[in-house]
Amino acid sequence: MTVPLPLSRLRPGGQAGNDPQGDAVRVMIVDDSLTVRTVFKRMVESDGAMAIAGTASSAERAIAQLEDTPADVILLDLEMPGMGGLDALPKILATAKNAQVLVVSSLTQDGAEHTMAALSTGAADTMLKPRPGGFNDEYRDQLLSKIRALGGIDKTSTGAADAPEDGKPAAARFAATGKRPLILAIGASTGGIHALNQVLHDLPPTFDLPILITQHLPASFIPVFARQIETVSGRKTHVADEGSEIRPGEITIAAGHGHMVVYRRGEQFLTRCSSEPARSGCMPSVDPMLSSLAKECHGHVLAVILSGMGRDGSEAAAELVEAGGSVFAQDAETSAVWGMPGAVTKAGLASLVASPEGLRDAILSHAGLKKTGAATWK
Repeated sequence: MTVPLPLSRLRPGGQAGNDPQGDAVRVMIVDDSLTVRTVFKRMVESDGAMAIAGTASSAERAIAQLEDTPADVILLDLEMPGMGGLDALPKILATAKNAQVLVVSSLTQDGAEHTMAALSTGAADTMLKPRPGGFNDEYRDQLLSKIRALGGIDKTSTGAADAPEDGKPAAARFAATGKRPLILAIGASTGGIHALNQVLHDLPPTFDLPILITQHLPASFIPVFARQIETVSGRKTHVADEGSEIRPGEITIAAGHGHMVVYRRGEQFLTRCSSEPARSGCMPSVDPMLSSLAKECHGHVLAVILSGMGRDGSEAAAELVEAGGSVFAQDAETSAVWGMPGAVTKAGLASLVASPEGLRDAILSHAGLKKTGAATWK
């Protein structure tokens, strides 16, 4: 199977690397602060795999530049005079059709609200803007790592290289052979929020499985994220706590300060928070959620792995499949970063690889619902 390049690495005309900067990831920096633009420019230029496509002090100037200057990754400040990053985001995405947007956000409550709105609109990832003096080597390494992943040059993050071991597209191998699920568990990271909204938006009321979500986000963003998911899904949504009950038709989200682990008490499924280090290094991590579900539900679980950097979720996905559960993965074409879904696909664990809309339909089918009309499930 030929795995397509991530969208962020497709140059105009569908060719990779046909511009004067070669295969370098072209980065545009949009921030009203000259100091921030200068610091980011120096950080980007310190990596030989990247090149500055341009800088802009306002969203309006960025849009004008993008009409003539292609970019692969755009660092976007949301709080700027004039149009502002959030208002400009749809126009930026429409103008730079193949670019990925990394939102650089403040730690304020308003910053979290605006960032979550941007991520749901189509921005791929976020990074907190440090306080003065916080632009250190650790911050630089984190920033460049995100740019490399979004630009499609870090294969350990994108996973966009190898086909599944049997050489067949996972979508062609799909069959609802796993056990009937009692719980739907979703793991996501970079680019996952937009995909998650697409999956949850049109789930019918007849779909009443509990939904568990582990999304890589700063802890301060989780309450805002939970409110957003409740609005999008129309389902009661809460953040996992010690002893929180998992109920049919409701959504439980992993807290940002700990992994969501599921345990059983009689006929009840409950959650607890774990701060034990995960092998992936993520907090929260998808692996503890899936591993506990594989054990406590005896495989009666459907896991969906959406866009994200790295391999988080792949180890526990193997445990889940071994227990009789099923794993679906987002495809490379619609993923901002095909790392997490790519890892389970290449390991041969995904019984379906599809777009968010395709995943939603397969989720409903696997849960026993039948399509009775163009958009009606019973």
